[in-house]
Amino acid sequence: MKMMKKILLGLLIVLSFTRCSDVLDIENLSTYNPEVVWGSEASANAYVANLYPLFGNWSVWADRGTDQTAGIDWYEGRITLSNTQYRNWNYSRIRSINQVIADVDDSPLDQDVKDFIKGQALTMRAWVYFGMVKYHGGVPYIMIPQDRYEDDLYVSRNSTAECFDYIVQDLEDAIDLLPQQIKNSSTDYGKIDGNFASAIKAKVLLYKASPQFNPDNPWDNNYWNEAYTYNKSVYESLTSQGYALVEDYSRIALSERNSEVIFSVINSEPDKTANWDFGARPGSVSRDAAHVVPSWEFVKRYPMKDGKLYSDPTSAYHKTDDEFLQTYWENRDPRFEKSILWNGKLYPVAGKKEGYRQYTSVGIADEKDDFGINPNAGASSTNLDRFTGFYILKNCNLALEQVDVMNYDIDYVVMRLAEVILNYAEAANEAGHMTEALDMIKLLRARAGIEAGVDGKYGINDASKETMREVIIGERDIELSFEGHRFWDLRRLRMLDRLDGSTVHGVEAIAINDDGTEMTMSEAREKALNNELTEVNFKYSVLQVPRNGVKENDLPDTYYFFPLLQSSIDANENLKQNVDWGGTFDPTL
Repeated sequence: MKMMKKILLGLLIVLSFTRCSDVLDIENLSTYNPEVVWGSEASANAYVANLYPLFGNWSVWADRGTDQTAGIDWYEGRITLSNTQYRNWNYSRIRSINQVIADVDDSPLDQDVKDFIKGQALTMRAWVYFGMVKYHGGVPYIMIPQDRYEDDLYVSRNSTAECFDYIVQDLEDAIDLLPQQIKNSSTDYGKIDGNFASAIKAKVLLYKASPQFNPDNPWDNNYWNEAYTYNKSVYESLTSQGYALVEDYSRIALSERNSEVIFSVINSEPDKTANWDFGARPGSVSRDAAHVVPSWEFVKRYPMKDGKLYSDPTSAYHKTDDEFLQTYWENRDPRFEKSILWNGKLYPVAGKKEGYRQYTSVGIADEKDDFGINPNAGASSTNLDRFTGFYILKNCNLALEQVDVMNYDIDYVVMRLAEVILNYAEAANEAGHMTEALDMIKLLRARAGIEAGVDGKYGINDASKETMREVIIGERDIELSFEGHRFWDLRRLRMLDRLDGSTVHGVEAIAINDDGTEMTMSEAREKALNNELTEVNFKYSVLQVPRNGVKENDLPDTYYFFPLLQSSIDANENLKQNVDWGGTFDPTL
């Protein structure tokens, strides 16, 4: 609440959003002046555009706290009442949004312009409050730009049920005001439309039904029917308008404005740029060592070509653990080779000659990329506490030269049809419509290139609601990998125990001769320089990562709702702490 008091002293706006400065011809503003901001369509749009960063941008860190990537993010005591980790209390942004909603109706702008601006602002308000509720449960749902002299700043928290109602109402009001679809050829592309607001509402209803908010009745509460009905209608509406899965999974982000994208943040060099490749690529072809890398645990979770896990005895590609370790790249879900870079894999990255292969084997690979403890290498890798022998390939633009990986302008996809499909599948399954859920997952697996099988089910076990639930959880894990969904999915489903106590591993590669003996380092290096070593020219072993420090995740049940900062409560006696953190506020429904 201290932050809320500070922002009431005045609102500083910086009209620096991409593509707005070249259309503005107004005085330089240092404080909020309604007559200036709402005096022209250009300045009004500039003010609203300045709020769009709330939707984020590319970040390889998006799934840093999950079992998809290496690192122990959840050490004991990770979250306390006094630290700022995992807090979402963004009332400065709420005030900026509320200023739009409060003032735009009194402006001299044309009615259609006012409607469009207000619809965007209402969607933004719902989005920000939804994020806060996901973190903490119910929060004070403030709908006006508070005045420090006339308004009561010492507000109480709305109940979680009230917050969900307000979020849904904001979205419904926005949908009524917004154009249903902004075509990808429009100059307004990148602004919020009714389809995006509808997809958000569908996701909000999924959360409302989820076990996170309904621990006493997680799977049979009536909210699932509401979520199912609306998610189905959104999917049917989108597909009727021409939204469709793109054929090539690897082009979802790289082919901008495609049929799968429902909403994306527009990046335009040099003002607003992406840097995904900078954090994902191996250091030898980037500007720094990779920031995040896939874990062996995640590599194992990709299905085989028939849609089943390698450990499933009914799979046509069944293998023992030992067999799989030595041939893990063979006969996998085609999304695997489009998402993961491994030792010996062909890697057609700009700046390297044709046939270039990426190596991670210590003593062979560039020291920025290597991983392992092979004593014959002469020295262990310096990356043992952070790397795994794998790198993120998904969404990387390999046409970029090394010098360009920090700043380029591929749009950031916030919402795509595949997520809508998965939300619909989950709600359908929990509401008792398993056939519809099955059909949705089949769409994604068919696009991926998984074999349909004689039963046409793409390896899906639909024997029961419970088995389908696991299929959907697994499909979200793979389809939405590295996009920032995994932790929130497990938390929403009250499955954080799958991360609690978990460890992370990588895979070391050591070059071998045809008879299985270890190749001399000199020969291995020479062959690697000529890209002659393929995956089968190595033997593989599993190493724990990190090898030092904290090695096991710790996620207590109290993390299903994060606490409010104690300093916020100290500043406002009307704010109550969550029950699991020593307070009296129940954040569930």
